[in-house]
Parts: sequence; structure tokens; C-alpha cells
Amino acid sequence: MWKLVNGKMIQTTDETRVKFRTNISKEILEQLEALSEEHNTYSNYLLENGLLNVLAAGNIEYDKNLRPTDRIQYKTTYDQELLESVKQLAKDHKLFINDVIEYSAGFINTEDVKRRDHKNRLES
Repeated sequence: MWKLVNGKMIQTTDETRVKFRTNISKEILEQLEALSEEHNTYSNYLLENGLLNVLAAGNIEYDKNLRPTDRIQYKTTYDQELLESVKQLAKDHKLFINDVIEYSAGFINTEDVKRRDHKNRLES
């Protein structure tokens, strides 16, 4: 993001974001990539939106027997508070975090997703 400091633009790192690595279904990631291109956003912004919607609902109906078998490593950044809430939700429902992340892909509202230029926003 960019900040205006003493009349000068300075590029800074968003301190509220943390790196996170997990394993996610390759098929889901491919679907997210296509969706992100279509809506001018990034896969992790789509996932964050889905996670926020799952957290707002407060309920997960997940069948552990239907876990994907095509999981691959996925590294990205998430909002720190969101990630902590997802960790707690996973723990409360006796799931893995990647289960919750994959589940959230079904709850994405593309009308309410951050766009690609969000990371280049100007904050004062």
C-alpha cells in the first residue's frame, strides 16, 4: 500500500497481513484462478471473502470423508485477525484449517471482493 508522508508517496507493507502456507485442492485453486481473472482480483482475496462469509454464518457442515485427494502446497498472505478466527473455527469444529479454507470457496461473493488494485491503495 502507499502512504502520503510529508507530501511524499511512500510504499509500505501492510502490517495486518501474515504469510500462511497450507495444502489446498489443486482443482479448487484452478477454479479460483479462473474466477480471479474474471473478476480482476486474486485467489487469496476470493478465499478471504469466502472465509469471512463462513465466519459470519458461524456454522460448517463438512464431511471429512469427502476431503480432496489432489491437495498441493499453497502459500499466500491473509489478514492476521481473519486467520486467527479461522484457526479457532477449525478447532471448534474439529477440522483442519485447510478444510475450512476449501469449504469457504463455496461461499465467495464476487460482488464484495477486494480488487487487484487494493494492494496499491493510498492510505493517509
